[in-house]
Amino acid sequence: MTKRSVRQSWGVRLALLGAVAIGGATAYENAQAQLPLPTTVQDYQMPGTQPLSGTVPFQASFICAGCHGGYDDAVSPHSLWAPSMMAQSARDPIFFAALAIANQDGAEAGDLCLRCHAPGAWLAGRATPADGSAMDNGLDDFDGVTCHFCHRMVDPIADPANPMEDTAILANLTNPPGADFHSGQYIVDPNDLRRGPFDLQNFFIHTFAVSPFHQESQMCATCHDVSNPVFERQPNGDYTLTTNNTPHPDMAYDNVFPLERTYSEWLLSVYGVTAIDSEGRFGGDKPEVASCQDCHMPDANASACSPGLGEIRPDMPLHHFNGANSWVVRAIDSIYPQFETGLTPQLIADAEARTVATLQSSADLEAFVSGTDLVVRVTNYTGHKLPTGYAEGRRMWLEVTFEDSLGNPVFVHGAYNDVTAELDTSNTKVYEIKHGLDNYMAAQTGLPAGESFHFVLNNEVIKDNRIPPRGYDSQAFNARGADVIGAAYMEQQHWDDTTFPLPAGATQARVRLLHQTTTKEYIEFLRDENVTNTAGIDAYNLWDQFGRSAPVEMGNTLIQLAADPCPEPVEYGLGKQNSLGEYPTLTTTGSASMAANNLTLEVTGGMPGQLMVAFRGPTTVSLDHFGGRLLVWSQFRDATLLLDGNGEASIPIPITADMVGTSRAYQVLFRDNASPSGIGMTSAQWITFCE
Repeated sequence: MTKRSVRQSWGVRLALLGAVAIGGATAYENAQAQLPLPTTVQDYQMPGTQPLSGTVPFQASFICAGCHGGYDDAVSPHSLWAPSMMAQSARDPIFFAALAIANQDGAEAGDLCLRCHAPGAWLAGRATPADGSAMDNGLDDFDGVTCHFCHRMVDPIADPANPMEDTAILANLTNPPGADFHSGQYIVDPNDLRRGPFDLQNFFIHTFAVSPFHQESQMCATCHDVSNPVFERQPNGDYTLTTNNTPHPDMAYDNVFPLERTYSEWLLSVYGVTAIDSEGRFGGDKPEVASCQDCHMPDANASACSPGLGEIRPDMPLHHFNGANSWVVRAIDSIYPQFETGLTPQLIADAEARTVATLQSSADLEAFVSGTDLVVRVTNYTGHKLPTGYAEGRRMWLEVTFEDSLGNPVFVHGAYNDVTAELDTSNTKVYEIKHGLDNYMAAQTGLPAGESFHFVLNNEVIKDNRIPPRGYDSQAFNARGADVIGAAYMEQQHWDDTTFPLPAGATQARVRLLHQTTTKEYIEFLRDENVTNTAGIDAYNLWDQFGRSAPVEMGNTLIQLAADPCPEPVEYGLGKQNSLGEYPTLTTTGSASMAANNLTLEVTGGMPGQLMVAFRGPTTVSLDHFGGRLLVWSQFRDATLLLDGNGEASIPIPITADMVGTSRAYQVLFRDNASPSGIGMTSAQWITFCE
């Protein structure tokens, strides 16, 4: 049997597997007289390149591996891409289980999903029917988000820096995306012109063009901001169904139901404004990071090609695509042959290690005592909410184990049972987003109102207490459908404090921050509500086989309750860019404890020799102020002095008994005579004081 015929036989086997009906009725089946919604492909149609538009088919990724893989698994693009969820997006068993229910809920709804999970098949017209049954393994339709697809993507926004071919491509579109594109509104070069960020010298192996778009975060917005186009926002804020068999009127962020907002969260964070020092958390060899690519494709001193075919660059992006999915690649490896997936045990192990490292770099975990409570602080250092992305079945939570002097447990918050995969959510903080149906959609579907995993039918965000990124502004986040729901975060707050009462007999506490990719509740929904095929039970069996999506520890700390350590001050917000082009910062040295009494604010990036004033207040704000952001409310002047010749200053903060147990915000404003407003300002500090 040839390699091609083996690939085809697997495609047939998988198609048949997905077509086997399950016997027996479920509660969902008995209640779905009004489902699926009578939607059509037209309801899910969006701007951009359309199926069957004459686009040259995409090259299979294993062909790219000939030059871009195998020579060094630590850096070669194909070796790093293969074990990512980008590569395996069209083999993901959770995806196919969700796809089946999406089509049960809305006719042709799978079109919305397949356009990003299997773009090659979608553009070739094989996403019709929308259950994926026409996808052809012999034509590499299960190859996911391939090398060829990404490197033929065209910037929807005209720019003289883009390849000259783009002018004609954009002009020939019958329905071009707007400047704020999302939800799979991609444009691809109809010809095989491969694009990337670098100008290749003396290169002849294939066509290429320099594309700045490939280093811009907005490229990621294409599939990492997702909206449901069958809903339109009403003046009262509710979402109702659009006119049947008709595309959404505008696909504007403030007029379409938000499902995922990872790109928007980044755009509205400080990372969307300027590069931020990651202190080695992200970015590989790049100390300051800004774009999605900076963190998820970190730079290295490497070559993108086999030795002798490409130059070694100091800024070669590694094709990691690190995320938070902890188990699905192993499951995929068990059901597909490795010559199709490009997977090996070592590549999988390396990718899983990167996933853990990414999660552990995402946040800091601290614990301290305040009165009769233990306070646990989680600080988000990513450029988006924590956690972010696909909402269904994903969560992060705090596990707090109080122990006596012998190390015996006294009380446990957030206990997780590794055998049953059940989490006690009643006494801990769980960070998650929950979608659901309002009364209007309950009436339309015959399903109960409230929380729901029905991705296509949900029209309400019931809960979103995920930790915002640095730079959080509630009005801006709300305008893009990304605001916090059911939680109280101050403006600009990118940390969260949770209190746990100190139980009698406890002398220490062990605290862990945990993340889970697929909850028991979600996988059982996919299993039990599927009345179409075996995709749900198949996904459940794989979940069960591969550890039931065992939680990943993102951080841990042990606190001796009598020691009562102080939490570290948190820098928040962003300084106003001064007339020298710098973003002034406010940092701290010393401790926020009254016992040490050595806390000092440190100003850098100010204007040399100019007057500065340090302000403080009991809370944070996010207000336009002389071209910058005012970050402190109810202000008191804490100090007035001159910046030195380097634009720096040190400001001691004496700590008194009345400050213990309180928190304050600090920001410094200074004269900047060359600025149009004459005012400069720093970032801010949130400081919690202790004994």
